[in-house]
Amino acid sequence: MSEEQAMSQDELLKKYDRESTYRTNLGKWAIFVSILGIALTIFHLFTADDPYRSVIQGAIHLAGGMSLIFLLYPFKQSMTQRKGIPWYDIVLSLLALSANFYIVINYEHLFQSSVVAGFDTIDKVVATLFLVLLLEGTRRAVGLPIIVIALTAIAYGLWGSGIPHFGHAGFEFDRLMTELVYSSEAVFGTPIQISSTYIYLFLFFGVMLVQTNIGQFFNDLAFGATGRFTGGTAKAAVFASGMQGMVTGSSVANTVSSGSFTIPMMKRAGFKPEFAAATEASASTGGQIMPPIMGAAAFIMIETINVPYSEIILVAVIPAVLYFTGVFIGTHFEARKLKIYGLPKSELPSPKSLLKQVDLLLPLVAILFMLYSGYTPTKAALWGIFAAFAISFLRRNTRLSIKDIFYTLEQGARIALPVIAACATAGIIVGVVVFTGLGGKIANGIIDVAGGNFFLVMFFTMIACIILGMGLPTTANYVVTASLAAPALVAFGVPDIAAHFFVFYFGIVADITPPVCLAAYAGAGIARANPMKAGVTSVKLAIAAFVIPYVFVTNPVLVLQDATAATLIPALITAFIGMLGISAGMINYFVTGNRWFERIMLIGGGVMLLIPNLFIAAPGLLLITAVYLLQRMRQYKKDKANPAA
Repeated sequence: MSEEQAMSQDELLKKYDRESTYRTNLGKWAIFVSILGIALTIFHLFTADDPYRSVIQGAIHLAGGMSLIFLLYPFKQSMTQRKGIPWYDIVLSLLALSANFYIVINYEHLFQSSVVAGFDTIDKVVATLFLVLLLEGTRRAVGLPIIVIALTAIAYGLWGSGIPHFGHAGFEFDRLMTELVYSSEAVFGTPIQISSTYIYLFLFFGVMLVQTNIGQFFNDLAFGATGRFTGGTAKAAVFASGMQGMVTGSSVANTVSSGSFTIPMMKRAGFKPEFAAATEASASTGGQIMPPIMGAAAFIMIETINVPYSEIILVAVIPAVLYFTGVFIGTHFEARKLKIYGLPKSELPSPKSLLKQVDLLLPLVAILFMLYSGYTPTKAALWGIFAAFAISFLRRNTRLSIKDIFYTLEQGARIALPVIAACATAGIIVGVVVFTGLGGKIANGIIDVAGGNFFLVMFFTMIACIILGMGLPTTANYVVTASLAAPALVAFGVPDIAAHFFVFYFGIVADITPPVCLAAYAGAGIARANPMKAGVTSVKLAIAAFVIPYVFVTNPVLVLQDATAATLIPALITAFIGMLGISAGMINYFVTGNRWFERIMLIGGGVMLLIPNLFIAAPGLLLITAVYLLQRMRQYKKDKANPAA
């Protein structure tokens, strides 16, 4: 293994990604874990077309997920290398199965008859045990921050009645426990309903692409398309990571899996270690906003704002293109500054070889076709899985053996466990928000603190999303911020879809925002770079993600709200030029190196071009044009004085 890859993928994932801290030596329990994981995936495949009632589907989903979590994730991270599974985790696994199947068996009583007759003592005990097991399982698989927020929500539900301005009528302990578990607005609310249908299948689709090596074609396609240009290795990394990230759903996991290949290549080409790490982290994080699949949170969004998934895809296209354009431009200017050119033709996949493998894109084509034909995301995911499975048999390097098929089914369950836990625990938080009316109170509080100033409302909402995102996985972060922060924007008349994309974006970019920028830290581990420098550089490269949400809130035409050709085309042109200016200012290079005042002019002019007002955008264009002309003249004089250079 080379020096650049001295830390293995597993070590990096365990260090920076709590979701990867599972046991590596299960001993005699390995077969049982495999059987349970395979059974859980098969259950989702067989119920994809005709799921059970939402609560029953969710309870079986949680039964398998929670049981596997206690078998796979130890009480402490330091215990991952110990052989076997302790007796107490086996007991907890059986209790998790039992608590969920108690809900399945007694569904009629718990969710219908109890409305009139009330709950029995055993119902209350099971509800309390269920929540304790869920919180402990989530702590193991996802981490402590989401548990702190969930426990704070429960404490608010129990004792928040006396809090000034944010108080509520109050809940007795038994009532709150049963409401959180035996209602369709909390644990078994929208997050777990979507997790037990759409999300699980799309996560399994991502596993299929990896296990069949179809995902490798994305890398080859990226290097074939961009590798020969200036800074080709970095641009190819952006392209490849964006394509892979849209199906992995995890910024950190994608950074490590793609970065182990792309980061050493960027370093060999001449990029600084922190820049190579930042490029991979920015692109991997952006993968979660890249259509057609995006991250798991996108599936919850369609239910939250009640729009078809095909509309979410369309709406996401322009913001995603702007994001990746910003990262591309940043890598281009950095390459120009360092005089790093493209890869030689001999190191790139030939167009002929890529053309021979173009059928490997059919699974993605199948998903898009199904979605735009009006089918549900569940059916689209199912057809994508079948397409990937069928196509894998056409080549030796993609073909799955019987053993590989069983392994893939098991991996489908394993990769879903943190998402299952996060969605269920996020349901606790949402339940308390719904039961107490906290969302409206916080929205009003943000507006009051901002003094009714719309820009400050957006700013405070952004800060809340980034802070939450530092401790929560993307899916849970979106669920919480959609309940607590998005209503403040909606209260100002922002369209629902623009408000929800705003909180969605800022929850995601927390992965590359210092001080807790886990994707950047993971990239720095591979690059052997300073983690904080990698985080700061990630922000510079992904600056679009911090600007674009403000743009589509103030100018919803960029999320295709009331868009016409006359309004959309000028908005796109000014947005792209604006991103050019901002990226040039951040990287500190345009035609040549920037002087301090030119940097200010570029960033200021870029921001002005993003504002949907001709009288503000026009001076912004003049500022960027002025810098371009100044630098062209300076470069011309330099070339004339130094012709040999």
